[in-house]
Amino acid sequence: MIPSGSIPSTGTPRRTFAALAIAVVLAAAAMASPVAARGLPPQLARVLVVRIDGVISPVTAEQLAAAVERANRERYRALVMEIDTPGGLETSMRAMVRSILGSEVPVIAWVMPAGAHAASAGVFITMAADVAAMAPGTNIGAATPISMQGAMDSTLARKAANDAAAFARTVATQRRRNAVWAERAVREAVAVSDQEAVDLEVVDFLATSLPDLLEKSEGRSIRRGGITTELHVKGLPADRLEPGLRHRVLAILADPNVAYMLLMLGFYGLLFELQNPGAILPGIVGGICLILAFLALSTLPVTFAGIALIVLGVGFFLAEIKVMSHGLLAVGGGIAFVLGSLILFSGEVARVSWTLIALVTISTLGFFLFVIGAGVRAQRARVRSGSKGLVGERAQAIDRLAPEGMVRVGGELWRAISEREVNVGGNVEITGVEGLTLRVRPLAKEAGS
Repeated sequence: MIPSGSIPSTGTPRRTFAALAIAVVLAAAAMASPVAARGLPPQLARVLVVRIDGVISPVTAEQLAAAVERANRERYRALVMEIDTPGGLETSMRAMVRSILGSEVPVIAWVMPAGAHAASAGVFITMAADVAAMAPGTNIGAATPISMQGAMDSTLARKAANDAAAFARTVATQRRRNAVWAERAVREAVAVSDQEAVDLEVVDFLATSLPDLLEKSEGRSIRRGGITTELHVKGLPADRLEPGLRHRVLAILADPNVAYMLLMLGFYGLLFELQNPGAILPGIVGGICLILAFLALSTLPVTFAGIALIVLGVGFFLAEIKVMSHGLLAVGGGIAFVLGSLILFSGEVARVSWTLIALVTISTLGFFLFVIGAGVRAQRARVRSGSKGLVGERAQAIDRLAPEGMVRVGGELWRAISEREVNVGGNVEITGVEGLTLRVRPLAKEAGS
């Protein structure tokens, strides 16, 4: 007798087939969903926002590379760049463009807030994005290359302009933007307002807020490796990528005024240590400041002539302490110092404040002139110690000087030889010192008859 529980039920296969059919339908729907295609549940789909602010430097390029790497690793739906930059280093700009073009995640560039601009290197970065937008009241343009080592001759300037123009055309063509305008931005340094940029197809649209940006980016075509897909970011929440401690420190160091002050403190610290060997602290502080200054200068458009003039100025100040030039070396040092400070950085994106230059120069001149003045006064002052300090002092004769005898100087007794006879108790003036013997002469009223 077979137990009734072991008899197969005809309804079980039907339920199994129905479950499999439902699973297949759900899988197909999931594959069709853009969110599931990214492997993310709908509630986890997000966008990543990074701020590109200030001068474009290796620090900025590293920050963007980190943002692209995180966006790809954590499978964000898009990476939004908030841009406000006057431009910067070409090498850093090219590295950032490579990061944008090589990103698996779509990149949206947004020049914001009102009053911001994307100039020089910022033009290339904005146009390299999959979607480019601007906030009302912003502008973009003027991408003419500027040499980091000063003015270029006509041949070098033409070569740099041609190279930058070709790169601008390449980026614009890659993203289906206005390549003609991109070339003019390089060759003619043209700039346009927000609405003009939209009309000229430099950017795609205007956006007043992040939700507005994402809404207007919805459904736009994104090309990756010959495959065109649609961007779906409308209404998605955003994660903001804040710079880490390292990037924040490097961003502070990359400020031209901070780099200038670190350079000066480094020079002064080492200078004081050389003048006072064994002080230790000035050498430690100067060495650290100088290394940080070199790190900061590596991210800025530095001219070697500027650094050379500053070093020459400090050298002149140091020489003035050792060589009496009646202030000529100090004046030459001040002139070299100011000129070096003025031309330390090239271009419009990195400049040292005039106020800071004036304060540092005046402080340096004042310090060295004070030291020099104190040295001159010390050299001209009467010697008051040692045997030479006795010359010009008065003494009293203990014996009759005819011409030798003993005299009292302060509380000491000295053997003295007088030019003329002096009676006991007479006052004499010391005219020289020969070993332990004083040369003296009687005062007019003390001379013996």
